[in-house]
Amino acid sequence: MFRRLFLDHPASVDESYGEHFRVAAGFGWAMLLGALGAFVHALIPALCQRTGSTTVKTLHKRLTRDPQRDGKRPEFEI
Repeated sequence: MFRRLFLDHPASVDESYGEHFRVAAGFGWAMLLGALGAFVHALIPALCQRTGSTTVKTLHKRLTRDPQRDGKRPEFEI
C-alpha cells in the first residue's frame, strides 16, 4: 500500500519521491500564481494581461520536454 501511494508513480517517471515532490509542488505553485493573475485580470482587465497564458505556455513546455533528449528533468522557475 505504501509503495503504491508514494513510490510507484514517481518511479514511473524516473524520479525519487523527493524529486517528484519538488517538481510537482513547483508546478502547483506556478498554477496557483497563474490563477491568481487570471483572477486579477478578470477584475481589472488592464492588469496581468499575459500572466495566465504565459504560465500555461511555460508549464506546457516544461511538462512536454523530452528528458532523454536533453538529460534534464522538468524544472520549475517563476
